Amino acid sequence: MKTDEKRLFKTLLYEQFARVGKALANAHRLELLDVLAQGERTVEVLAEETGMPLANASQHLQILRTARLVETRRAGVSIYYRLASEAVSLLWLSLRHVGEEHLAEVDQLVTTFLQDRASFRPVTVDELREAMQEERVILLDVRPMPEYQAGHLPKARSVPVTELEARLSELPKEREIVAYCRGPYCVFADEAISLLRAHGYTARRLEEGVLEWRKLGLPIAV
Repeated sequence: MKTDEKRLFKTLLYEQFARVGKALANAHRLELLDVLAQGERTVEVLAEETGMPLANASQHLQILRTARLVETRRAGVSIYYRLASEAVSLLWLSLRHVGEEHLAEVDQLVTTFLQDRASFRPVTVDELREAMQEERVILLDVRPMPEYQAGHLPKARSVPVTELEARLSELPKEREIVAYCRGPYCVFADEAISLLRAHGYTARRLEEGVLEWRKLGLPIAV
């Protein structure tokens, strides 16, 4: 390959990789990827969950689709979006990890907005696996039901946080309860722990979610 051809090849190659970077360079699109990592959604549901106007959510999804980060399927009149591959999930986790490692502002935001979490003393994955094997805890998936159906931790019960108070009678007080949601920055589990403790339960939070669990190579139930 001639020198000018090599230069053209490299330029064109990195321009293609830059398409991915450009698609990721927006806070709203990163949040959409984070939600889609839990399972496929319609644009209407995505707009509602992320607090975006429908038109804006649709526009951001089209940018992600153009970069081949998301795909769609049609069911009747509805169009469902999903991540294009497991590699996209890992890309999002890697980006998040770099931010956690290099941006002090991430820790500052967690400290400012999640002050109550310090008292929850999170359960580690290893602690949870041992406790589940010995049947010492009840594991609650407090995400919305469609996310549970898309994939959940083994032996987890689905009790969405919006239903938890009405379903407390299903949970025995003599066993510790561990709740999990979408990962370290999701507050569904925090809300569940606060509610459970207010009603006399022993409860703790699993910091990891399904995405982090899967990255560790651990099995997911469906």
